[in-house]
Amino acid sequence: MNDLRSLLEMRQAVPLSFSDDGAHLLVASNVPGTHQLYALPSRGGELEQLTDFAEPVSGFFLPDGRVLVEIDAGGNERTQLYVLDEGALEELVVDSQFIHRTPHVGGDVLAYSTNRRNGVDFDIVARDLRSGEERVFEIGGNCSVESVSLDGLLVAVERIGDQSGDGDIYICSTATGEFEHVTPHEGAAEYSSVQWLDRRLVLSSNEGRDTFGIAVDGEMVYESDWDLDCLVDAAGRNLLVVANEDGYSRLTLHDPGTHILRREVPLPGRGVVEHPVFSPDGSLLAYSFSSPVEPHDVYLYDVDAAQLTRLTTSPREVETATLVKPTLHRFDSFDGESVPVFLFEPEGDGPFPVVVTVHGGPESQWLPWFAPSFAPLTQYLVARGYAVAAPNVRGSSGYGKRYEHLDDIEKRLDSVADLASLHEWLSERPNIDGARAVVYGRSYGGYMVLAALALQPELWAAGIECVGISSLVTFLENTSPYRRSARESEYGSLDRDRAFLIEASPMTHIDAIQAPLFIQHGRNDPRVPVSESEHIHAVLAKKDIPSELLIFEDEGHTVEKLPNRIETFTRMAEFLDRILGV
Repeated sequence: MNDLRSLLEMRQAVPLSFSDDGAHLLVASNVPGTHQLYALPSRGGELEQLTDFAEPVSGFFLPDGRVLVEIDAGGNERTQLYVLDEGALEELVVDSQFIHRTPHVGGDVLAYSTNRRNGVDFDIVARDLRSGEERVFEIGGNCSVESVSLDGLLVAVERIGDQSGDGDIYICSTATGEFEHVTPHEGAAEYSSVQWLDRRLVLSSNEGRDTFGIAVDGEMVYESDWDLDCLVDAAGRNLLVVANEDGYSRLTLHDPGTHILRREVPLPGRGVVEHPVFSPDGSLLAYSFSSPVEPHDVYLYDVDAAQLTRLTTSPREVETATLVKPTLHRFDSFDGESVPVFLFEPEGDGPFPVVVTVHGGPESQWLPWFAPSFAPLTQYLVARGYAVAAPNVRGSSGYGKRYEHLDDIEKRLDSVADLASLHEWLSERPNIDGARAVVYGRSYGGYMVLAALALQPELWAAGIECVGISSLVTFLENTSPYRRSARESEYGSLDRDRAFLIEASPMTHIDAIQAPLFIQHGRNDPRVPVSESEHIHAVLAKKDIPSELLIFEDEGHTVEKLPNRIETFTRMAEFLDRILGV
C-alpha cells in the first residue's frame, strides 16, 4: 500500500508559455516543494531551473526572451511582478501593500490589473516595457486583463458584474487611453478566454444560452450541450476548442476562418487538460494532463506532424497503476434535481466508511484530476478501506447556467440539502456504512462542511474543514474589501439579506454540532479571515466537542509548501482513523 507521504510527494508540472522563437517552453514544477519556473526545450530535453524561492511563483516569457515572474508573500495574494534576466531578478511592478495580477503582454505593452488606487477597485494598467511609462484605465469594479493584441494597441478586460454569474468585456486603447464596453446584454452572462484573431475578438460565453459556446466577433460559431473553452495561436493558424464533458476534457482543432473541424487532439488518457498554450507560429501545442490516478505533466502536440509527445515525467515513488479510478453516478436530490457524484471504492465487500469531499467556489467543479488538495488523501484513504464520494452539488459550474444559479442567495441551503440526499444514496449501497460518513471541504467547501454538521447533525460522524466560513456575516464584514462586492452577489448583501445570512451561517446553529471537527487555516488568508476558524474552534472547545485547529503562519488560502501539506494531510488521516476507529 502507498504511504501518504509518497502520495503527497508526487510532483507535478504544467506549461506556462513558449519563448518568442518557439524553441523553449516555460514550465512550472513543484519538484523543489513549491511551484518554481523551469525552461524546457520545446522538442524535449532537460529542465533548467530558473527560480528557487520558498514561495510558489508563476510567470511567462516576455518577447525579448526575459521571464516575467509573479510572486506573493506567504500566501497573502498581494502579487508583485519581477523580471528574470540572465539569472538576476529585477523589480518591475512592486508595492507590497497592493495586488498586481493577471499580467499579459502584447508587443511592447505589459497590461495588468491592480487595486493600488483605493485598495478596492482593480484598475487596468498598460505599461510600456521599453520606457516604463504607464497608462491607467479606471473602469471601476473588479477588473482583470484577459489579453493584449499582438501590436499592444488593445487590451481586453473582464469586469465582474453586480449579480452572480455575470460579467462584461471592455476594450482599452493604449493609444488613446479610452475604453469601450463591448458586451452589453440582459440577464446574467459570463465571458472568458478573450483573445485576438487579427482585430476580431474570440471568446467563450454563455450569453443567451445555458452552456458556454465559442463566439468570433459576436457570432456564436461552436455550441454544445457541454461548456466549451477556446485558444487561438498568435499566427492565426489554429482555433482550439476544449470541451468539458461531465468533467472530462476533449480537445479539437478548427480552422479559425471557416470554423471547420480539422481533427481531434489526442490525449494520453481520460482526464483533464489544463494550461494549453500554442507556440507563436501555431505549429506546437503544449498542455498539462491529469487524471484521478495521474498527476499533471506536460505534453506536446506537433500540429503539423499530428504527433503527441510526453515532455515531462515528474518524480514519484508511487506506481500509478496501483491507484483507483472513480465511477461517475447521479443521484436524485430532495426536489428531484439530478446531482453528479464521482465515487471511489476500495477493494472488498465493506461496508466501508465514506468521506464526502465538497469543492470550493461555489462556482467551481470537482474534476477527475489529481488535485493536490484532494487526490493524495483520497488515494490513501481508498487504499486503507475508505470510500470517497466527490459530488458536484447544485451551484457547481460545468453543468450550465441554470444549475449554477440553483444555490444563489436564498437558495444557499438547497446545496447543503444535496449532501443529505447524497448521504441517503450512499447509505443505500450495501458496501457503504452511512453511520461512518465524514464530510470534507476547503474554502466554500469548508462552509459546506460546517453547514452539514450544524444542519444535519444526525448524519455525519466527523468533519474536516479548511479555510472555511463559519459565519457568512463576519466573513463578508472581514474579508478583503476588494472581494466583498463579488461575494455579496453570490451569498447575499449585508444590507439587504442580513437575516438570511445569519440563518444560513453554521455559527447560528453551533449548538447542534455534535461531530468532532478538524480545522486548518493559513494566517495570511486574504479571502476567508483566519478568525472564522479560530472562532468556531473556541466555541466547540467550550462545548467539549473534540476539535483540532492547525494554523500555518506562512500560508494563505491554500497550503502550498510541501512540509505543511505533509503535516496537514497526515494529521487529517490520523484524525479520521482515531474518530472512526479504522
